Amino acid sequence: MLDKKLPFVVGILFSFLISPVYSQYTMPAEWEEHTGTWLQWPHDYTYGPGSRDYFEQAWIEMTMELTKGEDVFIIAYDETELIHIQDVLSSAGVNFDRIVFYTFPNNDYWIRDNGPIYVRNEIGELAATDWGFDGWGNDAPYALCNEIPSLIALATGIPLLDVNEMVLEGGAIEHDGNGTFMATESSILGDNRNPGKTKSDIEDYLSEYLGFEKFIWLEGSYGGSFDITDSHIDGFLKFHNKDTIVTMSNADLAYWYVNASDRTIISEATNVDGEGFEYVYLPLTDKNVKTTDNLNTGSKGSYVNYYVANSVVLVPTYNDDNDSIAIAILQEIMPEKEVVGIDCRNMFLWGGMVHCVTQQQPSGSFATTVTEGAANSFLIEVSPNPIHNICTVQHPRQTDYLIISDIQGRELFTTATTGNSTQLSVTNLSSGQYLIMASGDFGTITRKVIIE
Repeated sequence: MLDKKLPFVVGILFSFLISPVYSQYTMPAEWEEHTGTWLQWPHDYTYGPGSRDYFEQAWIEMTMELTKGEDVFIIAYDETELIHIQDVLSSAGVNFDRIVFYTFPNNDYWIRDNGPIYVRNEIGELAATDWGFDGWGNDAPYALCNEIPSLIALATGIPLLDVNEMVLEGGAIEHDGNGTFMATESSILGDNRNPGKTKSDIEDYLSEYLGFEKFIWLEGSYGGSFDITDSHIDGFLKFHNKDTIVTMSNADLAYWYVNASDRTIISEATNVDGEGFEYVYLPLTDKNVKTTDNLNTGSKGSYVNYYVANSVVLVPTYNDDNDSIAIAILQEIMPEKEVVGIDCRNMFLWGGMVHCVTQQQPSGSFATTVTEGAANSFLIEVSPNPIHNICTVQHPRQTDYLIISDIQGRELFTTATTGNSTQLSVTNLSSGQYLIMASGDFGTITRKVIIE
């Protein structure tokens, strides 16, 4: 099997010889237009029976809201889990036309941290960065999750930049879309993430692959068993745009273990032009968060860990009096989007919220130079759809065969593939809804179709 970790090179080699690499890639801001959002669905395979059912209602709600304005790319642990996910989403009335399913084994659902971080090259084409992921400094199982970016690249044809020599979690970084970066040292530097690398080394990586120009470092704190992220910044600060920071009051930041020096740095931060930011303050919950089965988490909850999608803003809520206050504040600064609460009470028990479990894929075409062995088509496309007698299925060229199943995922027949485009006859099937699945080393990609 081809090595999925081969480095990605984009553009022409001559540009490397005459210009610094720092200008080659930039990370689009979260609020820029998305093609879709990636989700890793909860399952029982890492932490035992009951884990999936305890958490997945939030994933159902997120999928329902996100499909209002963009595609949702759902990663299932295996085929059994895929069938379950399709069943629960179908029961909830979710729009399957905006969903693409994948089956990739994974340890957990924090795709913000283990998933690909998308970037644009100098001519605006998309690629993905694949950073090392070590379970927040070896605090949790991670080997399967560390493979997710390369599996996504192989399945979708996205060019991949292999940066596994540096560990970086997506929730550890915030940027203003204009070159200004902010993060805590505790969540990136140190022997549990990047032993032997200096702050200057880290900044070189972040400049080269994500395009950051100005670095604002907070000290942060090492959370141990209470916060295995070691103070990810997206729990207490987010850039709203190049001029505005959304965070908490000084007292609430102190409650969140943000020390006095870091609070001063936040309040006095400036952008790449040396200009100060405006500030919007969200409250903490009024009371300690309790799960749906009334277990006290021992902490108030943050609303700062929200996610900005195309048509909606997903905000963590906790059945608390301050839920409506946080939603109203965000609705005021983002009147063009619908601000929606997602019940994160159970998720918060494990330390995360909405932003931690989502990863945006910005809109745009893929870069023309791709990873060797990667697919050369995006997703799986069926034309025409609805199908009358014969259709053409566009799929990754590494697809071994196509599986046709009923809407519940029960296999009906398989067919061999040719290249990245296969003619498929469905004359033996009656009218109705079906699933066409492309299967190969990359996993399985699923597309819903209608036969007329």
